[in-house]
Amino acid sequence: MKRSEILAIRLREVLLEGTWIANTNFRQQIETTSWEHAIKKVQNMNSIADLTFHINYYLQGILDAFAKSKLEIQDKYSFDTPPINSAEEWENLVQQFLKNAKIFVATIGVLEDEALQKPFFDQRYGTLERNIEGVIEHSYYHLGQISLIKKLLSQ
Repeated sequence: MKRSEILAIRLREVLLEGTWIANTNFRQQIETTSWEHAIKKVQNMNSIADLTFHINYYLQGILDAFAKSKLEIQDKYSFDTPPINSAEEWENLVQQFLKNAKIFVATIGVLEDEALQKPFFDQRYGTLERNIEGVIEHSYYHLGQISLIKKLLSQ
C-alpha cells in the first residue's frame, strides 16, 4: 500500500468514519450536534461551530493551495467563524466540512509517494507528508475538544 493511501485512511478515520483511535470521528460528532449546542460557549472554550470552522478552514485552504500551487491561508483567520443563527446555517457548515473532508481524503489518497517528500509550498513548512500528518494530529486534538464540550453541554 502506498504511503498516500495510508494517510488517506487515517484522514478518513478522524474526519469521516473511523472509531479506532478516539471511538468517534468529526462527522459523528458534528452531525449529532444541534445548532444551539454548536454555537454555545462553555467557559472560555471555543464552540463546536468554531472548531468545525477551524478544521474546515485548513482543509479548504490546503485544497485551494493544491489547485493554485500557492498557499494563501493564514492562521490568524482560522477562527473567523461567521455567525450561525439557525439550524440551516449550522447544517451548511457541517455539509461544507463533510464535502471538503471527502475531497481532501480523495486528493491525498491518489498522491504519488514521491510527492509526499516535496516541500509543502515553501521549504520552511517542511514536507507535504509532515503537513498531512499535522492535519491528522490537529484534527484529533480538536475532535477531543468537541467530544469534551458535548459532554459538558449534556450535563
